[in-house]
Formats: sequence, structure tokens, C-alpha cells
Amino acid sequence: MTRMIHCLKLNKPAEGFEDAPYPGEIGKRIYENISCEAWELWLQHQTMLINEYRLSMLDPKARQFLATEMEKFLFGEGSEKPEGYVEPTK
Repeated sequence: MTRMIHCLKLNKPAEGFEDAPYPGEIGKRIYENISCEAWELWLQHQTMLINEYRLSMLDPKARQFLATEMEKFLFGEGSEKPEGYVEPTK
């Protein structure tokens, strides 16, 4: 059976996770308040940030930057796109 939650990011009822998608306290908040659909939006945004800023996941500063952006994207005012970023055409 699908677990339904009220997604804070999308502000609507949506499918929740079976397990937390991220470790720690933030993972618990995501599990309780963020839908699978909103998480997918974050993953797309995160990929764009990694590519545009050429981040290395081996760098602790890059991982911390992404964790901060994730919290802003999911729970705060949103994560900004890099200056000059142009959406790819399909």
C-alpha cells in the first residue's frame, strides 16, 4: 500500500517514501514531509548544480554545499540556479 503524506514542497497530498532517502535528522524530516515527486525534482536540481559548479563529491565542502542547498530547496525559500544558467532545450 502506498504511503501518502502532505508534501511541504508541493503543498499537496502525494506519495511518500517507504524509507528515508537521506541519512540523519534531515532524512527523517524528508521522510515525514517530502514526497517522492518532490525528491525527484531535488535530484534533478542537484545534478544541475553538480554539473554547473563542477562539484566533486569527494570534496567535503561540495557535499556540505549540496546539503545546504537541499534543505533550502525542500524546506526553505528554494535553491537558486547558477548565474547565467540556461535551461537545456529538449
